[in-house]
Amino acid sequence: MKKIAILGSTGSIGTQTLEVVRANPELQVSALAANSSVKKMEEQIREFCPGTVAMWTEEAATELRARVADLDVKILWGMEGLLEIAVLPEVSVLVTAVVGMIGIKPTIAAIRAGKDIALANKETLVTAGHIIMPLAKERGVSILPVDSEHSAIFQSLNGERENRIEKLLLTASGGPFRGRTREQLADIGVEDALKHPNWLMGRKITVDCATLVNKGLEVMEAKWLFGVELGQIQVVVHPQSVIHSAVQFADGAVMAQLGVPDMKLPIQYALFYPERKPMGGNRLDLFELGSMTFERPDLENFPGLELAYRAAGLGGSMPVVFNAANERAVALFLEEKLKFVQIPELIGEAMEHHRRIEDPTVEEILAAEAETYEYIAGRIKQ
Repeated sequence: MKKIAILGSTGSIGTQTLEVVRANPELQVSALAANSSVKKMEEQIREFCPGTVAMWTEEAATELRARVADLDVKILWGMEGLLEIAVLPEVSVLVTAVVGMIGIKPTIAAIRAGKDIALANKETLVTAGHIIMPLAKERGVSILPVDSEHSAIFQSLNGERENRIEKLLLTASGGPFRGRTREQLADIGVEDALKHPNWLMGRKITVDCATLVNKGLEVMEAKWLFGVELGQIQVVVHPQSVIHSAVQFADGAVMAQLGVPDMKLPIQYALFYPERKPMGGNRLDLFELGSMTFERPDLENFPGLELAYRAAGLGGSMPVVFNAANERAVALFLEEKLKFVQIPELIGEAMEHHRRIEDPTVEEILAAEAETYEYIAGRIKQ
């Protein structure tokens, strides 16, 4: 029996992880954590019977405690709750599916406690990869990627670890606005941006895919996960989302992982690695697919990706600012207080304003995030 804990259990990745648990009785949920979805968390507690649960706010925890008073479950709240879950002795794998830099401290705590990490919280490596990866190596802990693209690269490297990587081919669907000009993007509404052509995801990451910022975050994450230079990571727009990513080796050979767009596959692979367990669902039919196409990313009309490369190249605290500025810009867009085309503009302004720190500590990372939020609040009056 493999016991797992899930941070962000009521979100898209969290709920799909629980679908994988339903289909695999050898998995047991020891702990769950979520932001504020009390009703959804109550349903998960009653189905999966975790011993420990955390909510982000004390109010949500109090309400949940009243709802499940008939059950033997410990209800925690806040960062202290996440940190307690991260180090539970019985847990062997921590699934980090929270959104934002909230995932950094629990991930570090879990690594120090010897837990393997099924990583779906990209901000952890984007902002603190220089801390996370050396620590994982020191403690002998596996960082198992859950993002479909990074999982594809991870799978393509099986049996090839000693061979030199020439290039990572990081695929992108291009999002719902592929091919549109900046003028055509000027009046994009929230509902339009939330219509991803291939994947079902949370609101924030769906908007990130539409701006190509998500691909920029994945570039930064891949740099740390696979120990390559930025110049070795090439983004390839592949609208069919069948090739999830690939690796090109020194001899020119390319290894790729293909499949239907389904996040449960990389989730299950991370939870059972290195074993491949049977999984239901659709299968890739190459005859039905017929053909695949590939394009260069449009950096002129979607400058978020180029900004990400710039932030990653500068390094230090600049990726923190890129991530934090995007987080606030997307939130403002979803609240209809910012236009779609202004998201990368605001990110660029925040990066220009920031005084970079070379090798930030966790405290400096969180301070840079707070400073970026403050800067944007001053720029965009609420």
